Amino acid sequence: MPDDFAVFRKIQQGDIKAFEEVFRLYYTALWRYASGIAERDDVAEEVVQDVFYNIWKERENIELKTGSLKNYLYGAVRNHSLRHKQSVAALERYREYAADGGETDLSPQELMEYGELESVVGSALSKMPERRRTIFLMHRTEGKTNREIAAHFGVSVKTVEAEMTKSFRELRQAIEKYENRL
Repeated sequence: MPDDFAVFRKIQQGDIKAFEEVFRLYYTALWRYASGIAERDDVAEEVVQDVFYNIWKERENIELKTGSLKNYLYGAVRNHSLRHKQSVAALERYREYAADGGETDLSPQELMEYGELESVVGSALSKMPERRRTIFLMHRTEGKTNREIAAHFGVSVKTVEAEMTKSFRELRQAIEKYENRL
């Protein structure tokens, strides 16, 4: 990009063509970068899409302090990827706790946090559309494969994958909000 600030000013003013140009220019490299951090291609895709979505949504409030749009994008992808890993780790710790039937040698503080996390996850699940919630629960609690779930609902495997991605995004966002309150 010849002049990042000029291009970003266009984006801030709602120039969709400038935004699309930046998206096309950086998407693949940002996806590779996120993939290295998140260690999953589908998560990397979601991270990069979320970053671009947030840039467009918050374009009027963003200031380029890093000196370049490229640096800003890489920083945003790095931060988003790391937050995602933290959320996944917290969800995994919760799953292990729940799988043990709540029996553990955790401290009272940790038990309280897990109880709060259980409430956050339950609340997020209850807010999901019924089919998405059912798909998530069939996959996670019943161990059904995407193919089995797709056959059950009479939809494609891609539809099941998309619903799982959306459910993970919603759960991750709920957990991130919870973690930010701590």
